[in-house]
Amino acid sequence: MSKHSAAEIPFYDLKAQHDLVKGDLAAAFRRVMDSGHFITGEELASFERDFAHYTGTKHCIGVGNGLDALTLILRALGIGKGDEVIVPAHTFIATWLAVSAVGAKPIPIETDDRFVLDAGRIAAALTPKTRAILPVHLYGHPADMDAIAAAAPGIPLIEDAAQAHGAQNKGRKAGSLGVAAGFSFYPGKNLGALGDGGAVTTNDDALAENVRSLRNYGSVQKYVHDIQGTNSRLDEVQAALLRAKLPHLDRWNGMRAKVAALYRQQLEGCPGILLPGAASWAQPAWHQFVIRTSKRDALQAHLHAHGIGTLIHYPIANHLQGAYLGQYDKAAYSSYEKMTAEILSLPIYPTLEEDKVRYVCDTIKALTA
Repeated sequence: MSKHSAAEIPFYDLKAQHDLVKGDLAAAFRRVMDSGHFITGEELASFERDFAHYTGTKHCIGVGNGLDALTLILRALGIGKGDEVIVPAHTFIATWLAVSAVGAKPIPIETDDRFVLDAGRIAAALTPKTRAILPVHLYGHPADMDAIAAAAPGIPLIEDAAQAHGAQNKGRKAGSLGVAAGFSFYPGKNLGALGDGGAVTTNDDALAENVRSLRNYGSVQKYVHDIQGTNSRLDEVQAALLRAKLPHLDRWNGMRAKVAALYRQQLEGCPGILLPGAASWAQPAWHQFVIRTSKRDALQAHLHAHGIGTLIHYPIANHLQGAYLGQYDKAAYSSYEKMTAEILSLPIYPTLEEDKVRYVCDTIKALTA
């Protein structure tokens, strides 16, 4: 491939993906407009049925966003002030914020080479105050839920599946692996809305009923409010658009997997580049393809100069963010801080062509050779 101009290979190309289903999206939008019903109608009910079936769960409850999904699960479980919830140190801050939002304390432990919660570190973090563990299927790789459950018998496991739509753990879909799961449908997700959105999936009837009430002002009957709830509802437009996209999700994930496989093939043995781990029992959704290198900043600048977009997920460790600064022992997370200085996310999306992936790899190898 010839030299590319700046930003010719964007980090993500959502427009190209939407072009694949433009007609379906337009029809979905028109359907809602023609119905005249925009909140908690048939589109939401249909999407909830479809997504529950897709994840292999009894219930799906559409909510406003992924943060709300996690927060509502915690509230439904009665977790609050004085409680502790074990979380991965390395994750988007929303995982921690959900715990803080209910008055509980996030207890972070470090992640493994797959960027997911390290089950071997759980025992040392357990206390009498531990009420739940919140594993994150980060970058689309499922956490080892069996190992986590074995490390903390009887402790509820809540999945943060915000980046794992369609990922599988030993043949079971993310969203069906714990007492409940929180999904985000932020536009850049593997299954993304055209705005904010989220969902809770669960097999627990009582928890599902509680979340449905909490998302709707604490009400299951109009103007009757039995508990203090909130307003967090997935609207009809977003539900309809998600319904239109859902049948394509597995195919799109397969396209992502081919990109990831080519990256692994082309970058294997590349000096100074550490590729993401992948368990034999997992089928990742490959939401991101994240490498590590001690020369991260130089590599990112080099790729940008050659027209290749990259991002860093996430550049500042959560315990160093202003929201949590001073609340944790900085010395306990030195390896986590080192990792945040080395991680770099390469372009990965369904429409990324093979020759462009090879160009990205060739550009990386030109600097590291």
